[in-house]
Amino acid sequence: MQRIVIFGHKGQLGKDLVKLFQKAGCEVVGYDLPELDVTTPEIYKLLDDPAPDLVINSSAYTNVDLAEREIDKAFLVNEVGARRIADLSNQWGAPVVYYSTDYVFDGMQRKPYREDDIPNPLSVYGRSKLAGEKAVENYNPRYYILRTAWLYGPGGNNFIEKMISRAQTAERLEVSNDEMGSPTYTWDLAQMTMKIVETKRYGLYHATNSGECSRYQWIKACFEHLNISTPIIPCSRTKFVLPAQRPAYSAMDNRKIMTTIGWTIPSWREALLHYLNRRGEDNK
Repeated sequence: MQRIVIFGHKGQLGKDLVKLFQKAGCEVVGYDLPELDVTTPEIYKLLDDPAPDLVINSSAYTNVDLAEREIDKAFLVNEVGARRIADLSNQWGAPVVYYSTDYVFDGMQRKPYREDDIPNPLSVYGRSKLAGEKAVENYNPRYYILRTAWLYGPGGNNFIEKMISRAQTAERLEVSNDEMGSPTYTWDLAQMTMKIVETKRYGLYHATNSGECSRYQWIKACFEHLNISTPIIPCSRTKFVLPAQRPAYSAMDNRKIMTTIGWTIPSWREALLHYLNRRGEDNK
C-alpha cells in the first residue's frame, strides 16, 4: 500500500485528492491549517514520521485580489511554503506535486499556452505562484508542477458557486465574454495527478480540462443545465474594476500531459456537467 501525504487536504482540490487516492487503496495522511502551518519550520517535525511514497502540495494562498495588499502573506504561502514542502519531501526521498496557475501568463497571445511559453505574471498572486514553481524545482529534482486554471469543485467557494448564489437575489447578472480560459474540475485534476505520478516522468505540465471558453459561456452553460432563469448579460471584463490585473486570455494547451498519461481529458463542458450532477454532496 502506498503512503501519500497531502498538504491542504481540506480544500476543494485536497478533498478530491484524498477521495481518489483512498479509493485506489492508498494510505492518505492529510495536513492543513490550523493544525499545521507549512510556512514554518515546524513542518520538519514530520521527518520523524514514516516516509511517504509521494507528497502532494495542494495548499495555497488563492485570494487573487487580496494578494495585492497581502504581498508578504501570498509569497509566504505560495513560495516559502512550497519550498519547505519540496525540501521536506526531498529529505524523505519522495517526489512532490505542486499546483501552479494560468495566471503566470500575461494573456497577450491568442493561442493556448504551452509549457515552453515564457511566463509574465500580471499580479502578485501570479508572481507568488511562479516563485513557488522555481522553489520546487530548486529543492526537489523529482517534481511534478501542474499548472491549472479556473479551478472548481464540491464544497469550494469557486466562481460557479458565487454566480449561482448571486442569481438567487439579482435581477440579472453581467459576466465577461472577453476573458478566456480553461475551466478545470477538481476531480479531473485529481485524476491527472494520479496518472502523471504513475509515469514517474517528472517535469512541468499544463493540467486543465480540454478546450476554452469565456466566463460568460461557462456560466451560461451552467445556468442552462440547472434551469436557473436569471438573465446573464455578456459584457467586457473592463467593466469590473478589481485590485489585481488578470490575463484576458489564459487558455492552456494540455496535450503534453494528455500524451504522457494516455488519457483523453474531458472537455470543460463534460466536466461542468459532471460537477453539476454531483454538486452539493460535499456541501451538506
